[in-house]
Amino acid sequence: MRGLLTSLLLLPFFAAGPAFGQTADSAVRAEALLGRMTLEEKVGQLVMTGFDEAFSTDILERGGAGSVISFNDPAAIARAQEKARASRLGIPLLIGLDLLHGFRTLFPMPLAEAASFDAELAARNAELAAREAKPAGLNWTFAPVADVARDPRWGRMIETNGEDALLARDFTRARADGFRRGGLAPTLKHFAGYGAVSGGRDYDAVSVSDFELQNIHLPPFRAALGPITTVMTALTVLNGMPSSANTQLLGTTLRGKWGFDGVVVSDWKAIGGLIDQGIAQDEAEAARIALKAGVDIDMMSGIYARYLAAEAAAGRVSIQEIDGAVRRVLALKFALGLFDTPPPDPSEADRAALTPELRAAARASVRDTSVLLRNEDGVLPLRSGNIAVVGPFADNAFDQLGPHEARGMPEDAVTVLEGIREHAAKTGARVHYAEACDVACEDASGFEAAVDASRTSEVTIVVLGEKREHSGEGASRATLGFPGKQDELLEALAATGKPIVLVVIAGRPLDLRRAAETAPAILMAWYPGTEGGHGVADLLFGDHAPSAKLPISWPRSVGQAPLSYDRLATARPYEPAARYTQRFLDEKIEPLFPFGFGLTYTNFRYSTPVVTPGTDGAAANVSVTVTNEGARAGTEIVQLYMRDDVASRVQPVKRLVRYARIALQPGESRTVEFVLRRDDLGFFDEDGHLIVEPGTFRFGAGPDSTVALDAIFTLAPP
Repeated sequence: MRGLLTSLLLLPFFAAGPAFGQTADSAVRAEALLGRMTLEEKVGQLVMTGFDEAFSTDILERGGAGSVISFNDPAAIARAQEKARASRLGIPLLIGLDLLHGFRTLFPMPLAEAASFDAELAARNAELAAREAKPAGLNWTFAPVADVARDPRWGRMIETNGEDALLARDFTRARADGFRRGGLAPTLKHFAGYGAVSGGRDYDAVSVSDFELQNIHLPPFRAALGPITTVMTALTVLNGMPSSANTQLLGTTLRGKWGFDGVVVSDWKAIGGLIDQGIAQDEAEAARIALKAGVDIDMMSGIYARYLAAEAAAGRVSIQEIDGAVRRVLALKFALGLFDTPPPDPSEADRAALTPELRAAARASVRDTSVLLRNEDGVLPLRSGNIAVVGPFADNAFDQLGPHEARGMPEDAVTVLEGIREHAAKTGARVHYAEACDVACEDASGFEAAVDASRTSEVTIVVLGEKREHSGEGASRATLGFPGKQDELLEALAATGKPIVLVVIAGRPLDLRRAAETAPAILMAWYPGTEGGHGVADLLFGDHAPSAKLPISWPRSVGQAPLSYDRLATARPYEPAARYTQRFLDEKIEPLFPFGFGLTYTNFRYSTPVVTPGTDGAAANVSVTVTNEGARAGTEIVQLYMRDDVASRVQPVKRLVRYARIALQPGESRTVEFVLRRDDLGFFDEDGHLIVEPGTFRFGAGPDSTVALDAIFTLAPP
């Protein structure tokens, strides 16, 4: 059968987000309250404190802090709000926490969600996380991460949406919308360019061209601005200037060109970092620089609390500058309804957590985000028979949850081993389990038991990876191999001659060169979260077919990093037989697996795309017909790539401009039509102005970024 699908859900690449800022009513109420405040109370609203051994509620009772971080216990949150509301003006607290992939119920990490190429999945999960967190007393989250990441050495890649600016834009905006629908204020972080830290080293400097900044790193932030949105500055130096002191970034761009009038919060102790970065001589100067640059809330350094009032009294900081920051903080609190609703009842938090709806969504998310990288000889889906399950991550709930676990608990999680056992019990298959080694895998004494389990089974599922402390903040790596002797374990199991299915639990692309020669089937499950075991088992046994695609280029070796499919055109493009071209002497230039790549349990055939002039304001329509040629149903992610042949700035060799998920029955065909506006064909110049130039454009549609750009379209002058 043949149908028609028109891709109108995705806004143009360069479209700004919805109108943002606080409501008129919240601004009026904030102004009235501001007039009743002392200088000390005003400064207090710009101070964020945290829940640790040194925390005292006295600061809340005297109005010395307007927000708190690191609270995830409902009872503790309730006590903190009670103390704040007992202060002279009774101003409630902003309660913030990183909800990068859930609160108590943990979904797959953001990079995994991006592999779904389904922004609505991310929006739904963010809304569910907000609904689960709000009864615990949270009203603010330090998410989503809008950074674009192209270097797998950087541990925080797992918190991002990968290397592509379009995916980053769509998923950042979707998560921000989801958090808002769930009742929390989202925070876009880290403004800006943090994903391009030098050498993949966390907290290192960022040096990118203005052209790259405007076209890669800024669009996700701009697109996701909306009501009750906040923005977090990066800890890093961007092109010679720390983000928390960057008047060009915060003033000219964010508040000026973009018109943002919401709250800007520093990253953890970023204002104190201005001294180490050599921008400020002492804490008093750091306070002045940050406030004047546009940082409203000082997260955890205590510098605003210690120096702002004195700086104002000395005339080095104006009352108007302080009032502007306080006005924005109060407006956010009014817009969130904190003054008009009682604090949540802590007893409601447990009833809102781990509901069947949350668990079902988490399980479905694992199915939609795990990427099938290899499946030689149709090893998957599994057939009946005895199964060996081996590896340090097979029955490891702690590491499966991943970093930034909020209130997630290992005892709530279903491990991969548990999911396989539960499914195998339905078919009568026997499961033989051997851990083989711990997560460090430095001791091979358990390998023999694992090999024995493999020999007595028809297939071996090996679950390897990196522990969660090896991903996330402060977890940069100089190598990408499996830690310890995991590769040796895999090879010992392969020597039995039994088919090997490798399941990878990790936060970044790992070096799979040896594994790809050993394991005929490889499933990248990322850190799958609370329902990881059920979701992985659903895929392995074929109850559901994989559909996810890589949101990153998977390097062959660490020497290729940073790596992205959309590199700029060069005067000497790669030629395999030519030395003086864009190449390595000792490694291929192509990744092991390209951006957008992922297998499933069926095969799809693409027609040649057809480009026609657009109507009703569109620049062009690109249509392609996709046919399911296999024997079972499947979901394909159709990707449309483009290149501008000649432009006034050097352009990428190709870039993603549209994508669509389609489900097809065996033998079914569907025509996907992508509608492109003129803005989609343009780019930003170094000052952030959109440039759309007439000329020749080439398009290609297919299953990943290796697609040929064979369809030609000429854009006429307006």
